[in-house]
Amino acid sequence: MQDVTRFHALDSLRGICAIAVVLYHTHVVGSITEWTFFSNADLFVEFFFVLSGFVMAHAYGGKRQLDLSRFLVSRTFRLLPLHVFMLAVFVGLECLKYAAYRRGFSFNQTPFTGIYAPSEILPNLLLLQSWTHLTENLSFNTASWSISIEYWTYILFAATVLMASRRYLLWTVIALVGFALLYRQIDVLTVYAQKGVGCFFGGALAYAFFSRLRGWIAPGFALLSVLEALAAIAIWWVLTSDLPQKVLAASAVFCVTIVLFAFDGGALSRVLKHEFFARLGRLSYSIYLTHLAVLFFVISAFMVVQKKTGFEAAPMLGDIRYLDTGHVWLNNLLLLLILTVVVTISTATYHYVELRGQSVGRQLVRRRVATSAP
Repeated sequence: MQDVTRFHALDSLRGICAIAVVLYHTHVVGSITEWTFFSNADLFVEFFFVLSGFVMAHAYGGKRQLDLSRFLVSRTFRLLPLHVFMLAVFVGLECLKYAAYRRGFSFNQTPFTGIYAPSEILPNLLLLQSWTHLTENLSFNTASWSISIEYWTYILFAATVLMASRRYLLWTVIALVGFALLYRQIDVLTVYAQKGVGCFFGGALAYAFFSRLRGWIAPGFALLSVLEALAAIAIWWVLTSDLPQKVLAASAVFCVTIVLFAFDGGALSRVLKHEFFARLGRLSYSIYLTHLAVLFFVISAFMVVQKKTGFEAAPMLGDIRYLDTGHVWLNNLLLLLILTVVVTISTATYHYVELRGQSVGRQLVRRRVATSAP
C-alpha cells in the first residue's frame, strides 16, 4: 500500500469531536446539549490524545534519528501561541469580572480567586498546571488542561524515539502504566496525566499496529464502510452507557476507530473528506481553546438579562448554569448561533494566531539550519 502522508478522515473527525466538546460545555434548555451522548462528550478529549499519539508515531516513530531541537521548536510553536493568547484573554476576563464586582455585580466567584488566582498564571504559561496536585488543574482556560498534558507528553514521546531499539516496548509499558494507575485510582499522577499519557501512547501503539496491518491487507470499500459504521455505533454506545470504567472502554474504542478510519477508504471516510468537515478539522484546535471564552460572554449576557428583568434566562440547575430564552425553538437557534460564533472566531485565531505561530517556529528552524551549515 502507498505510504500515507495525511489522514484526511481523521483530521475531520478531530473537528467533529471539537464541536462535540463545545456542546458538552454548552447547556441550553430543551436543546441537543441535553442528550446523554453530548453530556458525556468530554470523553472526546481522550480521542484527541489517542489521535495525537497515532499521528506522532506516524511522523516520528519510524525515524532512526530525531532532531530533538527541531522537534521541540515545532511542537512548542504548534501549541503555545494560541494557548498563551487564550490565557491572556482569560486573565483579561478576570479583570472585567473584577470591574463588575467593584460595581456590585457578581459572577458567582470573587475575581482572581480559586482557579483564577494570580499564582496559577505561571504554571499555565509553563503548561504544568494539570500535572501536579499542587496547582489548580483546571485553572483559567479550563480546556487547556489537555494541552498541558499533551505538551509534556510530546517530550516523553521524543525521549522514547531517541531510544530507537526499545521505543515500542517503552510505548507499551507507558500506556499500560497510565491505564493501570487510572483503573486502580492511584494518585501518583493527576487523573488528567494518567488519562493523557495512557491514551497518547495507546494511540502510538495503534499506529504501530496500523503500519503493519496495511502491509498485510488492503480492505475494500464495502468492508471498510461496514467497519466504520460499526465503530461509530460503538462510540455512541460507550458514551451513552453506564460502564464503570467508561474512560478505558472509550479509549479502546477510539484506538480501533482511528485504525479503521486511517485507511481513508469507507463510505464515512468519503463523507468526512468533504471540505466542510476538513475545515472543521483545521479549526479544531482553535475551536477547542476558544469556545469557553465565547460561552463566558454568552452566559454573562444572559445573567445580566436575568438580573435586569427577573426572567430566568440563566437558571442554575444543580451545579450547572443553563441558558433559556423561554422557547425550545429559540433555544436550539441560540445553540446554532453559539456554534457559528465559535467557528467564526476560531477561523480568525487559526489564521492570525495558530498559523503565524507555526510560521515563527519554521523561521527559527530555518535560521538554525542556516547557522549550522558549513
